[in-house]
Amino acid sequence: MVIEMQVQINKSGSFYEYLSAKNKYDKATKLCIENTAEKLKTESTTSNKPGILLGKIQSGKTRTFIGVMGLSYDNLVDVVIILTKNSNALAKQTYERLTNEFGEQVLNDKMQVFDIMSLPTNLRKFELSQKLAIIVKKETKNMDRLNKALFELYPFLAEKRILFIDDEADFASVAFERKKESDITEMKVISGKIDRLREKLNKASFLQVTATPYSLYLQPEDMQIHEHKLFQPIRPSFTELVPIHDKYVGGELYFEKSEEEGHLASHLHHEVAEKELVILKKPDLRRIKMDKLLTSTAVKDIRSSIVNFLVGSCIRRWQQEKLGQKVQKYAFIIHTERGKSSHEWQEQIISEIELNLRQVAESQDENFHFLIKESYDDLMKSVSLLDIPQPSFVEIVDEVRKSLINEYLLSSIVNSEKDVNQLLDETGQLRLRTPMNIFIGGQILDRGVTINNLIGFYYGRNPKSFQQDTVLQHSRMYGARSIEDLSVTRFYTTKRLYEVMKKIHEFDSELRRAVESGGHGQGVVFIQKDNVNKIIPCSPNKILLSNITMLKPFKRILPVGFQTGSKSQIQNLIKQIDQIVHNEKKAQNGEDVFKIPVNIAKQMLTLIFETLKMEDGYEWDLEEYLSVLDYLSFETDSLNHGYVWLITKEGRNIKRKDKEGRFENSPDTPKGEKGELRLARSVAKDIPALILLKQNGLKDNDWNDTPFWWPIIVAPSETIPTVFAKKTIKQ
Repeated sequence: MVIEMQVQINKSGSFYEYLSAKNKYDKATKLCIENTAEKLKTESTTSNKPGILLGKIQSGKTRTFIGVMGLSYDNLVDVVIILTKNSNALAKQTYERLTNEFGEQVLNDKMQVFDIMSLPTNLRKFELSQKLAIIVKKETKNMDRLNKALFELYPFLAEKRILFIDDEADFASVAFERKKESDITEMKVISGKIDRLREKLNKASFLQVTATPYSLYLQPEDMQIHEHKLFQPIRPSFTELVPIHDKYVGGELYFEKSEEEGHLASHLHHEVAEKELVILKKPDLRRIKMDKLLTSTAVKDIRSSIVNFLVGSCIRRWQQEKLGQKVQKYAFIIHTERGKSSHEWQEQIISEIELNLRQVAESQDENFHFLIKESYDDLMKSVSLLDIPQPSFVEIVDEVRKSLINEYLLSSIVNSEKDVNQLLDETGQLRLRTPMNIFIGGQILDRGVTINNLIGFYYGRNPKSFQQDTVLQHSRMYGARSIEDLSVTRFYTTKRLYEVMKKIHEFDSELRRAVESGGHGQGVVFIQKDNVNKIIPCSPNKILLSNITMLKPFKRILPVGFQTGSKSQIQNLIKQIDQIVHNEKKAQNGEDVFKIPVNIAKQMLTLIFETLKMEDGYEWDLEEYLSVLDYLSFETDSLNHGYVWLITKEGRNIKRKDKEGRFENSPDTPKGEKGELRLARSVAKDIPALILLKQNGLKDNDWNDTPFWWPIIVAPSETIPTVFAKKTIKQ
């Protein structure tokens, strides 16, 4: 019995065994942690050539690197220094997370956790003999304090084995942001301080933790363009991929599955009017009447989002009560501006909407029932897809009324570092004070602070200057989500912003795929068009996320969200296109699929462009379209160089919008078949295919009662993953 107890005690002395038992790591996570710790022990890593732990946003990176910490402690590492973003909230959250994860070791005097800014100046040998975790914000004063601690206060620590973990490491911050010169200077100062620390430490290793695969391409020093414009992620000492858990929800759901009719994800995105974002920017009491907020069209989308949040929360809480589960509190984020005055104005609007809703709920006004019914009908489209209890409208009306009367809803501005202590709970997460919490966003929401049970996202940051932290912010909708919560989740943004985010998702996915499929031997082509219309290599650190097109095998590119010109406006143009198609077919003896010179294809596309009128928030960039076709047709060294496959079909009667009111985006895949797209993919090997579908444009299908041509480019199967940058940062 004594021997067994001794074995158990020895086993519990292992940091990693303790964490593994506590967190129940699955096989994939254990493998990732153990591989990372082993490579940190055996391979040389520096701040310029670190190990990389690459995960997805909100996918469990912190959980994984804490496991790496534990195993590193077992492997004779004495000090772990965690570098966090310059955010008091994130530093506090990290501190709380570590003291919770290593609770037993801290309690048993085997480990100490410190924020560098509160590190005592009189630590005793007893304390310094323990394993140490020191949290350091990437900020000048923090770095200076760390330098003083290692080389003045406790110089013998500099002789110990030290592991640096750069959390949310992101070289993309330089490449993707139009930063002020002072910001770039500050980043260089921090980088320089880290380098000087490294030079003075004999036993230091470096691990960078990131969700952005761009980091692997964006080491600005010694950037080399590989042959054929190929950039390779070759700089890290090693890269380990954090496994994705089965409840992870990411861009695939929001931007891929959402296009499948009948899929739960198809109900996620609700389009916001561009003009509403302008209204939410600054006070305008001439356009906004506070007593008319429940009927005003000026704030229709923000009002709908709040009502949906109320109804969605009530549906989930009702279901949890029915199933005997713990009844949860829920959260909703509004992030459109960074300025405090904008946040105060938005809170005023939201508070007034809540007040107006409470008044009509108490009086059982007809408008209250109308708003709740509209929301209920919307949310039940996705809730009804799951095998879970389904509340009736009457039950939900009653739940929403009680929630409003009993003040279950709370809106809070989150934009001040000085308010961190009252914003965060004991675990370092944003505190959910009431059953329904609306957070009106500022900088803290940009910086990785965890928020539980998010089921609503109203987003409106400007895509023309997309910053890396903004990209991470929009991904607040990513993370661990139950399918039940997803059924009442909604994402509100403009069509323009949604399309930019979709591009970012494609970009992220393709870079990650290159890493996953071939490690450091794979690469991605980055190209741009110069001022004489020549395709040239483009450094990754010059691209703007809002101005890219991701090309990959069989990628479809087509205009979506348009109406045609009137018959009198476009019929002569259509006749010209018809004649070109007829002449080309005649030259090919009437074949349905044949090759044409790319210049002929571009001529037809230019004519088609004149026949279509894009709706607000939708764009068809003809110059980009033609450049992409040029690039894809001339990339091959085969005899097909400079040609395009042409596939035409006439007499189509597709509707302009689907039954959900969304613009049709798959004219080449009519219901029940994969006709033209399948054909295009069968021939597009080394050159692209251009599908031209002549629609009858019937008024019954919401067109202008005139025929028109709808073009689709299909990239060839041999396409190397390529980032085409329409515009680049001028440096």
